[in-house]
Amino acid sequence: MSYFPLLMNVDYKKVVIVGGGHVARQKIEALLPTKAMIIVVSPSVTETVQQYVSEGLVTWKEKAFESADLDDATLVFAVTNDEEVNNAVEEATQHWQLLSRADAKGRVDFINPAVVRRGEFLVTVSTSGASPGLTRKVKTDLAEQFGDYYASYVSFLREARQQVLQVFTGDAKKQVLAELLDPRLLQWMEQGENQKCEEWLQQRIGEQQ
Repeated sequence: MSYFPLLMNVDYKKVVIVGGGHVARQKIEALLPTKAMIIVVSPSVTETVQQYVSEGLVTWKEKAFESADLDDATLVFAVTNDEEVNNAVEEATQHWQLLSRADAKGRVDFINPAVVRRGEFLVTVSTSGASPGLTRKVKTDLAEQFGDYYASYVSFLREARQQVLQVFTGDAKKQVLAELLDPRLLQWMEQGENQKCEEWLQQRIGEQQ
C-alpha cells in the first residue's frame, strides 16, 4: 500500500484510543506534544497510562467500548488485543473519521511514522508496516544525527526569516534567506553559542539599513 505522507494539526480535536495497554501508551505519548483531546476507552489501563490520566493529560473512560464513544472523534485508534473489539471499533467508525488498527486487519486509514522531534523540527520515518525493526533503527540513526540543538536552530531560523522578510525585498531577500543556511550558524548552535547567530543576523540586517 502506498501511503500519503501528512503532518496533521490535531489541536483541540478529539482523539479516541480504544485499549489501555502498551500500544495505547505509545499512541498517547505520540500525541502529548500536541493539544489534542485524548480519550482512552478501556476497562483497565497500564500504570503509565494511569499516570497520564492522573496528571490530567488524558481522559479515561473506564468501561467496555461502545459505538457512542467515537462521537465527534477525528482520529480513532483500535489498539486492543481482542480482534472482536477492534472489529466493533471499525464498524462504529464513520467514513469521515480516520481509523488506525494496531492489528493491521480490516480498515487502516493511516499509520503512525516514527518521529524524531526537536521543537518545531520533525523528522519522520516509516516502512509502511513492512519492517518496524528497520523503522526503529533509522529513527535511532536520525536521533543521533539531529541533536537537541536543532530545536534552537530551527527556532532561530523561523525568527530570522520573519525579520529578513520585513527588511529585504527582491534578490536581496533571496540572498539573505539562502545565507541563513550558512553552516557556521548550525555549528554555533551545536556549540551552544546562540548569541553568535543573533549577532550575525543583526549585522547582516544592519548592512541593508
